[in-house]
Amino acid sequence: MPSPLQLPLEIFPAPEPSLDNYVAGANAEALERVRALAAGRLQEAIVYLWGEQGSGRSHLLRAASRANPALVLADDVETLDEAAQQALFIAINAARDGGAPVLAAGNAPPAQLALREDLRTRLGWGLVYQLKPLTDPEKALHLRSEAARRGLRLADEVVWYLLNHLPRDLASLNAVLDRLDRHSLARQRPVTLPLVREVLSTNNDG
Repeated sequence: MPSPLQLPLEIFPAPEPSLDNYVAGANAEALERVRALAAGRLQEAIVYLWGEQGSGRSHLLRAASRANPALVLADDVETLDEAAQQALFIAINAARDGGAPVLAAGNAPPAQLALREDLRTRLGWGLVYQLKPLTDPEKALHLRSEAARRGLRLADEVVWYLLNHLPRDLASLNAVLDRLDRHSLARQRPVTLPLVREVLSTNNDG
């Protein structure tokens, strides 16, 4: 007979960020432009993405870097110090002259960034996209898809419980899904609402 508590194995590790596993939602056009930039088939050499935390900015930059290591990347540009701002300024000028393309991201549109004026201007030279957060139905679809990838089935009541009781960014949702996966396997129990409450209660207590 199987042991009531088995050691969970990391059979389904979280996938590395890629352009194919980015959940686009309303950001399909931005995704296609980043894909084209990484493939070297975008006429524009500068793309700037902005949006709130959890909108997928870092995912797209990491994915683009894996697809094309020659890209110049600058994430969280609002945090750049003077030296980093100068380096990005030079990189953008070089991109306009045929150098490596630039993909940058921040938390606000170029004009609202607390950066040197000439850098703000250059970040607005290329394509600028606001990344919009996923809607709840889109997040629910993502949860079901990720659960299926792990061989789990999530009832509707579980999906909406997670969305109503957790931070709604995908990183947080994916992290809890990983814990549910391990907990379910270790106890040989399906992912039901009681199991979800047990896992979240353990997290809150510890």
